[in-house]
Amino acid sequence: MHEPALDTIDRRILAHLQEHGRASNLELAEAARLSPAQCNRRHRRLEEQGLVRRYETRLDAQRLGLGVTAFVHVTMERGHRREIKPFRSFVESLAQVQECYAVTGDFDYVLKVVARDLKALSDFLLGTLMQLPGVNAVRSSVCLDEVKCTSALPLDG
Repeated sequence: MHEPALDTIDRRILAHLQEHGRASNLELAEAARLSPAQCNRRHRRLEEQGLVRRYETRLDAQRLGLGVTAFVHVTMERGHRREIKPFRSFVESLAQVQECYAVTGDFDYVLKVVARDLKALSDFLLGTLMQLPGVNAVRSSVCLDEVKCTSALPLDG
């Protein structure tokens, strides 16, 4: 995979976008120390290169009634290869699953899941996740306190 060369100005633009996704071109140009036209061209180039994947709004789960966050470790049955695509597709369709990673080690997948309360989490684990073909075991860890939650990447080069 070819990594595009980023100069200091590109890094300024990306850093500002990570913290201020709704910034106007004028605000972005000021942060990057460029004219608005130059900044707009660079911003579009960074998007075209795929460095900016999407823009999103982060909602407050607690204030929306989703008081439980859990990290769920999923172990698939041995020889589960034929179940990988259906499992991944189904997990992608579940609104409760915020993130899903295929991992090395004792588990096959780690999911970040949100739920209204512990009962809703239990219903999801037992009634949905454990019912999927190929799923052998599920272990969950309930988050007690969010210490840091960010999608910002280090841009220090």
